[in-house]
Amino acid sequence: MTSLAARPAITTTTHFINGAWSEPGGPTFPDYNPFDDQVVAEIAAGGPAEAEAAVAAAHAAFPGWAATAPAERQRLFLKAADITERRRAEIVHILAVESGCSAPFAHFQVQWSVNLLRQAANWGYLPVGEVLPSDTPGRFAMAVRKPLGVVAGFTPWNGAFNLAWRTIALPMAFGNTVVIKPSEEAPVSAGLLHAEIAAEAGFPAGSLNVVVHAPGDAAAISEVFMASPAVRCINFTGSASTARILAERAGRALKPIVLELGGYNPMIVLADADLAHAVDATVFGAFFHQGQICLCTRKVLVERPLHDAFLDALAARTAALSCGDPTKASTVIGPLINDRAVRQVAARVEEAIARGARVVTGAASHGRVYEPTILADVPRDAVVALGSEETFGPVLVVEAVEDAEEALERAQATPYGLSAAIMTGDQDRGLDLAQRFDTGIVHVNAPTLVGEPSLPNGGVKDSGWGRSGHYAREDFTEIRLTTLNHGAGRYPI
Repeated sequence: MTSLAARPAITTTTHFINGAWSEPGGPTFPDYNPFDDQVVAEIAAGGPAEAEAAVAAAHAAFPGWAATAPAERQRLFLKAADITERRRAEIVHILAVESGCSAPFAHFQVQWSVNLLRQAANWGYLPVGEVLPSDTPGRFAMAVRKPLGVVAGFTPWNGAFNLAWRTIALPMAFGNTVVIKPSEEAPVSAGLLHAEIAAEAGFPAGSLNVVVHAPGDAAAISEVFMASPAVRCINFTGSASTARILAERAGRALKPIVLELGGYNPMIVLADADLAHAVDATVFGAFFHQGQICLCTRKVLVERPLHDAFLDALAARTAALSCGDPTKASTVIGPLINDRAVRQVAARVEEAIARGARVVTGAASHGRVYEPTILADVPRDAVVALGSEETFGPVLVVEAVEDAEEALERAQATPYGLSAAIMTGDQDRGLDLAQRFDTGIVHVNAPTLVGEPSLPNGGVKDSGWGRSGHYAREDFTEIRLTTLNHGAGRYPI
């Protein structure tokens, strides 16, 4: 399979099953550039048959991969990292034309992925168990972690490249084999590129499998994953609404499920915060990748003494952001992923305006490019301010508060619990507030949008469960109790 960048504009990209690319010739669907609607690839439209073949390949490969020596796994992950780094320019281009990524976010995804792969290379050397005390004389008890088997992953379009590597590398590093179903919005950068890299690196056939599908056909593939006894875990990144459907189905099949979901992420700016730093952190946290990241800041609560100066400075910085074609190096704000996303963002903003919200800047679209938007004086029960639903785009609500207690109360008024941020000149005060957040992540003097592959990122409440980094071992392994018993036992019967 040649690289997409070197191909004609319209291409056919197929499934990767058991170490081989499926033959072209079946049904396909067009993969569009969200900025200009050009077709960047023709993608194979798979279904249950391909999903079943992929699961079977992963199941057959599992014993060998689970038994692979840590040194060999390390070699493969390090080689995949080197290949990813070598192909940086190509990957950045694909991310721009397939998912609308600006150059800064595309480069971030590549580097994050390289770092993840190099860290995952060492996870095979983590301790796998512990010796346990026993009340029975002569009994030596051990709790040993072992891989689950086949993990079926669902990869998203928004952080397509790095989140797909997270979906692949975490379970594989702990000895599992993987089947992934990339989002139909970005099937190349959310899965097929990874298969190319894994194949070049020399990962064994069947250890990683990728099945792609046309829009509207995800449910049939998902059902194969749920119904197959070979699939031992579901690994999903996406919306809470879809997660509820998958979690219910996984529960009926008694399969564990790992969920990395969305968030309504607040930032509190206290009166003693560094104004320039707070503004920079907010612009990055709210508008990176057009606000299409689950960790993006959705609301800023500013103590009243700093509110006006903060809002003025924030508006000036935001209005200066360059919008347009993501393939241009100067572009900061690219397109939303599709027309449905534009309609949702516009509807949420229009609803807030109709109910009295004030537009500080933005609130206009040019094709699928929606200007970064700041809203003030938003009614608390407007959808963009309520916190019950994500507005997955470049929209930020700014509210004035009297003190930190009011800010914390408002910040917590959401069913989500992913990330939060506190900007303050008093680190002790910031840490005190951080301990009171019901979120999986809290940053003091940094944006809500902070992520390193080694850190245990993840949410609580409607933001899911499970953690990344080496902490994912808890999700992708299970404990086997083994005892060694010396001498004849004494039994009650």
